[in-house]
Amino acid sequence: MHLFEKINSGGIYVIAEMSANHAGKIENAFRIIEEAAKAGADCVKIQTYTADSLTIDCHDDAYTIKGGLWDGYNYYKLYQEAMTPWEWQDKLKAKCEEVGVDFLSTPFCTKGVDFLEGLGVEFYKIASFELVDIPLIKYIASKGKPIVMSVGMGNEEEISEALEACKNCGNEDVVLLKCCSQYPANYEDMNIAAIPLLKEKFGKIVGLSDHSFGSLAPVVAVSMGAKVIEKHVKLDDGEESADSGFSMSMSEFAQMVKDVHNAAVIMGKPTLELTESEIKGLGGRRSLVACKPIAKGEIFTSENVKSVRPAIGIKPKYYEKLIGKSAKKEYAFGEPISNIEIGD
Repeated sequence: MHLFEKINSGGIYVIAEMSANHAGKIENAFRIIEEAAKAGADCVKIQTYTADSLTIDCHDDAYTIKGGLWDGYNYYKLYQEAMTPWEWQDKLKAKCEEVGVDFLSTPFCTKGVDFLEGLGVEFYKIASFELVDIPLIKYIASKGKPIVMSVGMGNEEEISEALEACKNCGNEDVVLLKCCSQYPANYEDMNIAAIPLLKEKFGKIVGLSDHSFGSLAPVVAVSMGAKVIEKHVKLDDGEESADSGFSMSMSEFAQMVKDVHNAAVIMGKPTLELTESEIKGLGGRRSLVACKPIAKGEIFTSENVKSVRPAIGIKPKYYEKLIGKSAKKEYAFGEPISNIEIGD
């Protein structure tokens, strides 16, 4: 698991979320892992649940999704269609190891945690909707492995309770992901400015679990201090699935990976000290030179002194101090004005 290694080296850790985009075929799942690795993902994430671990098979109106991508869907039916079969998951983990990316999963019940423990997972993901399931969080934390926790819909008290549950289990290796739990997420609801606030209030590494279209939100998140980016991905020629409507194509994902890494480089450091390249560029600045031959004792005027590039003479800030003084030496055309003229 390279999560903290990547972050501590100054990099951005990128998670490719497969979710339901395998469309029920293990061949698609293998391709997603392979192509995500080629695109630059550090990790491929799946989800470990059954419909019964998330809800009950009830068809009352309360169990029908209202609005959004899954409007009108029965919860149980949606989860039946979208699940990743548990019998695949050891093979998916092996594929991740083969192509050199970390394997991560979100369990939604204690049975799922036990199953993943049997696979030897190195860390866990907690979904936004499970942020308030303190017994489940305690059970995951008790395994003593790092946790990536999405905090969509969570207020300060709920986030604090979840972290306290982890701490009480002796586990404080938690990364918090800002998340807007819409599918797809609208820009006006994302509130990415909360990312530095999460870091300040809770003292954790922070990131973004993104359900919006495109790369803009991840890039902005990195500029706000995000060190982890999670994005749902699908094959460029992939079949329609429960999650394909808000997922990023693999070619877009490859570009996003480049964008977030470049954003981290662009961020640089909070300093006004010059970079090496800036120091090299100083020679291109302006300076004061003789734009006409000047005899010793001649008065400096706007007619014989000019501020030009490159920086071979004294700085232009001395222009007003220089004008009206007598030259202490002779100057040829183009010769830089010497420091002796201003007493420096």
